[in-house]
Amino acid sequence: MLTMEKPAQTRDDLIDALLLKAEVDAFNARYCAALDSQRLADWAALFTEDAFYTIISRENHDRGLPVGLIYCENGGMIRDRAFALEKTAMFAPRYLRHMVSNLSVREAADGSFTANADYVVFQVLFDRPAATIHQVGRYDDVFVRTPSGLRLKSRTCIYDSLLVDNALCIPV
Repeated sequence: MLTMEKPAQTRDDLIDALLLKAEVDAFNARYCAALDSQRLADWAALFTEDAFYTIISRENHDRGLPVGLIYCENGGMIRDRAFALEKTAMFAPRYLRHMVSNLSVREAADGSFTANADYVVFQVLFDRPAATIHQVGRYDDVFVRTPSGLRLKSRTCIYDSLLVDNALCIPV
């Protein structure tokens, strides 16, 4: 098993671990670019058909409570959310910027791998002059390889804020 949390045993192990980390980092950059551009159909395409996606408070996550702000049990629910936001939802115009850092990746024996990273989402509303921190938290992910490249089998967004300052329109 490869891990970025402890030193690799050989140079080849280290190279493999670094390549995997770079691959996940590139995936996260595509993920953030899709959300920041509000290309929500492209965002939804980054998940597997049996994917799980949720945004949950740290308090609920730590207590094992499943209630979250967004809860999607499969790719269909994720695509429905994207469609609804792009075609039917009404919310104040905004710009978002996602920043992802402190990535760690662990490969599993079955070929999938888990990853954790911290995120910050900044928001600028059109009628306000300054950017604000919209949400801070961490991603807990399970990735799989598909013919189309890496896809998320699961992404749990665990936010640290006790309250969400404004409407959570665009996924994190």
